[in-house]
Amino acid sequence: MQRRVLVVEDEPSIAETILYALRTEHFEAVHKETGTEALEALRAEVFDCVVLDVGLPDISGFDVCRQLRLHSSVPVIFLTARDGELDRVLGLELGGDDYVPKPFSPRELAARVRAILRRSLPASGGTAPVEPPPASAAQQSLSHDDRRKVISCRGTVLDLSRNEYHLLLALLQNPGRVFTREQLLAHAWPDPGAVTDRTVDAHIRSVRAKIRDAAPDFDPIETRRGLGYALKEEDARL
Repeated sequence: MQRRVLVVEDEPSIAETILYALRTEHFEAVHKETGTEALEALRAEVFDCVVLDVGLPDISGFDVCRQLRLHSSVPVIFLTARDGELDRVLGLELGGDDYVPKPFSPRELAARVRAILRRSLPASGGTAPVEPPPASAAQQSLSHDDRRKVISCRGTVLDLSRNEYHLLLALLQNPGRVFTREQLLAHAWPDPGAVTDRTVDAHIRSVRAKIRDAAPDFDPIETRRGLGYALKEEDARL
């Protein structure tokens, strides 16, 4: 099935280049020029990915993403003429999945879209079943629905971005294991080399905040200073 990509870009020449690159790669690409038009389209239609310019004429792409995340976890790739680390971290904290500074290669952008969509699809093939490890208290409070690709906290589905989902899933499937930031980048990002270690910290903060909203007394993610992050397992039960 052809995957649908919404391109939100107000500069016609840039938009045409992106649309051509995506359609050449056999995506169904839809174009909107403003944030308002984009939000209306996202409420009315289903898209598999959003390519979102930060500098829109009505509202910023960051504001569009902030509103989008209230009801959708569709992957978002930010486009921006600004390449400062602060802007990248802000975009990722708001739930963005990737960040492409201008000028950029349209073919690379199309490849990034394909990589993100490939990561969001269920894994193909199969392996022999393995005996799961004993469930920790954190695992008993966090549950994963593989069919729906969602993680719940004490019965409440967490509104996670694609990267947040893969990051928390890696921790949930390996209670007690300390993951370095580099390892979490490899688990959760299609192109780990395109982002920095601080990206992981920003996403951990966001995941913790969403867990806290669902269960104020629950803080399952442990920070190991100088090492990385782990899901607590001190209360693991047989």
